Amino acid sequence: MSVRIRATVGALVVGLVNTLFVAPANAEPAPGAPGLGDPIRKGAGNGGYTVDHYDIRLTYQPDTDHLSGRTTISAVATQDLSQFNLDFALKVTAVRVAGADATFRYDAADKTELVVAPSAAVAKNQRFEVVVDYADTPSTVTVDTVQVWVRTPTGGVAYGQPRSAETWFPSNDHPSDKATYTISAAVPDGHIALSNGTVTRTPERPGWTRWNWRTQKPMTTYLPFIALGKFEFNEGTSPSGLPCYTAYDNSLGDFLPVAKQAIERTPEIVDYFGSTSVFGPYPFESIGGVAVPKQQFAIENQTRPVYGTYFWDKPDDPIWVVAHEQAHQWFGDSVSIGNWAHMWLNEGFATYGEWLWAEHSGRATADEIAAGFYNKYSAADDFWKLQVAPSTRLFDPPIYERGAMALHALRTEVGDDAFFRILQGFHLAHRDANVVTDDFIARAERVSGRQLDALFKTWLVDPVKPPVGPNGAPVATTAAIPSVVEEMAEIHKNIHAPAH
Repeated sequence: MSVRIRATVGALVVGLVNTLFVAPANAEPAPGAPGLGDPIRKGAGNGGYTVDHYDIRLTYQPDTDHLSGRTTISAVATQDLSQFNLDFALKVTAVRVAGADATFRYDAADKTELVVAPSAAVAKNQRFEVVVDYADTPSTVTVDTVQVWVRTPTGGVAYGQPRSAETWFPSNDHPSDKATYTISAAVPDGHIALSNGTVTRTPERPGWTRWNWRTQKPMTTYLPFIALGKFEFNEGTSPSGLPCYTAYDNSLGDFLPVAKQAIERTPEIVDYFGSTSVFGPYPFESIGGVAVPKQQFAIENQTRPVYGTYFWDKPDDPIWVVAHEQAHQWFGDSVSIGNWAHMWLNEGFATYGEWLWAEHSGRATADEIAAGFYNKYSAADDFWKLQVAPSTRLFDPPIYERGAMALHALRTEVGDDAFFRILQGFHLAHRDANVVTDDFIARAERVSGRQLDALFKTWLVDPVKPPVGPNGAPVATTAAIPSVVEEMAEIHKNIHAPAH
């Protein structure tokens, strides 16, 4: 791999690991860092500990949008801790560490940094439990000036990227710290609480029901979601035997038929991606999707993507967004990025999932779509100037489309057999874990037996439009189908548009 990419990626990984895990020998207890040194989101996450499990227990009153909760965090100290931070924006009423009351305050400069001082220092490598009680009206709270929690006509919903956790549970909010979750919410009868994984329901008190969701696999902190309100809720089993949960907010109105037509094809799409000729077996315990009002974007929440209304009022086929979010279940959710600079490993892969689905369904070949995107942007277009990996930005079109073109260039270079063995091997080697670009390049070179420096430098680093030819544009000799390219490009402009 080229020095330019490897040196940069290596420095980012070493810096992040040092921030996470290295403390001076024989040091006195000290505060954990208020951030992990992420190259794009400098203050994201917190140092001094890692989280194993979140137990989030909520009660929600839809008439007033009042949310009360208790989150229990099971963590391990990575240094001797005198204090540590949690990322959270709601009003806290009490914090306990290892069973004892702890003092807490919000950082004066950042009201989403909850600073916790336990009554006794936590020793390095010690497992400890943090219990946070809180109550607030989350729709009145903003994070980075963005209203993450949105009140809907029947309740409220919180999902988004990269910061959505902070308006409903305290966390170590960085993708490198994956954990398992139990999420439960009590709502008045006639309302539903939706989240990740599989569900059981228990009576809470007269007139109230608690919805209990559990995930068996770890998640990054932007992937859990909560949607509370009145929904058409469907429980079933996919043809491959997976529990399938889909839900549609009762206020969707004219959007409902199109949303259902697209989302109800989720089992078909998952089964295709899960075949032994594409990505390999589906990595989680359930599938599904949720359609909500008053939002314009979609997010790949683990096991259950959430879709806003933007995609259902288009004359073109909205199936691309479902294929995109389901491809993320393998790449982005199961295999997660180590830091935000490598987001093409999420979005380029999910975009290529759209291309594969188009090829499978007979709409257009991946060659034709790659040619269409390549020809869409002139050599002078700023599209080609953004370095994709590692990147300095999160949601710009090159992260999606140039990332997908890089994958198609790889497929063209090594052939279908090696290409899909690379994808499947990459997933199997890193499922439930975190990766950076060099991890994928190493897998591609190992499986193909080829040195791929020039290819990845051309597509991920060089600030120019790649030339046609070896390691260049993977274009077909015939013109691409414009409608497919434009439909997909429109999705990429809006799929995560409100992210902050």
